[in-house]
Amino acid sequence: MKSLQRLTLLTTLLTLICSFIFCNSVYAFDNPNLLPNYSTPVLDLAKSFNPNQIERLESSINEYEANTGWKIRVLTQFENTPGKAIKEYWDLDERTLLLVADPRGGNLLNFNVGDAYFTLMPRTFWVELQTRFGNQFYVRDNGEDLAIIGAVKSVEFCLDKGGCQKVPGLPKEQWLWTLAASILGGFIAGIAGSPRNEDQLIAWKWLLLVSPIWIIPFGVIGIAQVVTRTSEFLPLLRNILAFMTSAIAAYIFAKSTLSKSETGVKKNKSNE
Repeated sequence: MKSLQRLTLLTTLLTLICSFIFCNSVYAFDNPNLLPNYSTPVLDLAKSFNPNQIERLESSINEYEANTGWKIRVLTQFENTPGKAIKEYWDLDERTLLLVADPRGGNLLNFNVGDAYFTLMPRTFWVELQTRFGNQFYVRDNGEDLAIIGAVKSVEFCLDKGGCQKVPGLPKEQWLWTLAASILGGFIAGIAGSPRNEDQLIAWKWLLLVSPIWIIPFGVIGIAQVVTRTSEFLPLLRNILAFMTSAIAAYIFAKSTLSKSETGVKKNKSNE
C-alpha cells in the first residue's frame, strides 16, 4: 500500500514538472505578441537601457547597417522572450548578428552569429567576446547597458578593420595575467641561464634546452596576447621590463647560490 502511494505521489510530481516545463516552453519559445508593430534594431524587453541610450544605439546600428550592409540586432529579455518569432521579425540572415542579453544565466550575453561573420571572426572570438563583456564581474562594475554597447562596438571595430582573431582591447585583469606570465618566463630563463661553473658567464646550452618552458609564458602569453589585442606600447614595454628584471634577479640569485656552494666545497676540502 505504501509503495502504491509513493508511486502515485512520484507520478503526480513528474506530471506537474513536465506540465510546468512544456507550458513555459510554448510561451517562451514563440511569443510574437512581445514584438512591436514597427521596425527597430533594439528590443529592450528587460529595460537595460534608458530612453536616450536606446535612441543613440538604434541610430548607431541603423547608420552602420546603411554604410556597411552588416546587420546588428539587440534583444534584452528577462522573464518573457519572443523566441522563434524574432527570426521572422528581423529577417535574420548570414549577415546578421543577433545579440541576446539575458541576466538570468551565468553570462549576460549570447550571440546568434550569421555565417558571413565567421569569415572575419572565428568562433573563439565570440567566446572571448562573451566572457569579456558578459561575465558577472564586468556587468556588476559597468552595468548591463555598457556591457551590451561595448560588445557591439567591438564587433563594429573588427568589421571595419577587416576581421579580428582576438577581441580588441586589453582589460586590466588580462594584462595582469600576461604580466605574471612574463615574470614567470623571466624567472625560468634566469635560472636556466645561470652559470654552472666560475668560468662561465651564461649557460647557453641550458638556456636553449629549456627555451620552450620560458618562451611560452613570455612570448606566447606575455607578448602575443598583448600585440594581438592592442596597439598600445606601454603594456608591451611593461611586460618586457618585467621579464628582464625577473630574469636578472633569478640569474643573480642562482649565481650567488652556486658561488656559496663552491666556497663550501673548497672549505671542506681544505679542512680535509
